[in-house]
Amino acid sequence: MLEVKPEKGILLFSLLAVVLTVSPAPAQSVSAEEAVAKAQQAQFYAGNDMKAKVRMRLLSKEGQQRIRELVMLRKNLPQAGEQRFFIYFSNPADVRDMTFMVWKHPQRDDERWLFLPALHMVRRIAADDKRSSFVGSDFSYEDVSGREVEEDTHTLVREDTLSGRPVWVIRSAPKDERSVDFSYKLAWIDKENFVLRREEFYDKRNELFKVFTADEVKQVQALWTAVRRTMENVQNGHRTEVVFLEIQYNLGLEDSLFSERSLSNLPARWIR
Repeated sequence: MLEVKPEKGILLFSLLAVVLTVSPAPAQSVSAEEAVAKAQQAQFYAGNDMKAKVRMRLLSKEGQQRIRELVMLRKNLPQAGEQRFFIYFSNPADVRDMTFMVWKHPQRDDERWLFLPALHMVRRIAADDKRSSFVGSDFSYEDVSGREVEEDTHTLVREDTLSGRPVWVIRSAPKDERSVDFSYKLAWIDKENFVLRREEFYDKRNELFKVFTADEVKQVQALWTAVRRTMENVQNGHRTEVVFLEIQYNLGLEDSLFSERSLSNLPARWIR
């Protein structure tokens, strides 16, 4: 029998303790659908509510640019999945005082309204208009307010790394192909904080046509937030860069802010 001297036994135990201490924790084991749901939570539901000033830069293939400046308000309701968005445009002049509102509902179509100050008219956006361009950008209405997890079939393609971050690569295909303009999309979801790091959209010919990237991610009030984002149409070379400024979570926004009346009677306290 091999004899282990006491001092060697103590040394062996100490080395084992160090190895156990520094060994990384294994990545969380989740299904593809759970990972997408958690990514949706991180991107669209962080905190109880949120306010941010947002700067959008629209860039053409030739280098021409247009700037959009806006204030975004968002609130989660007690009912699971129910949510409200309110967006006010401050610049440039052609969109100043335009407002956009979403009532997000689980299991049924979201409700969307757009106020056009030049006509002093509130326009209700049809449920089947959710893939249209959001104020001329490369983001659609659905990209801004989110897509229901249950609308797609999700499959884990592989585990990978992106910019040094461990990610799941997940394929999502729409259950109703007639309702969307993509045949499927691929999402790179951070394993540690569930931030959506990249998303690729493929058209009906299965060709890549649009790419989303989270260009800068940081913690705001302990919540991981993509503060710089880009959506690029790789087929026409147009892209939209978005920067989130002065982000605040858990402000106690009132339900009354998210009403049709607020679209034309601006809640000055919150949008200035």
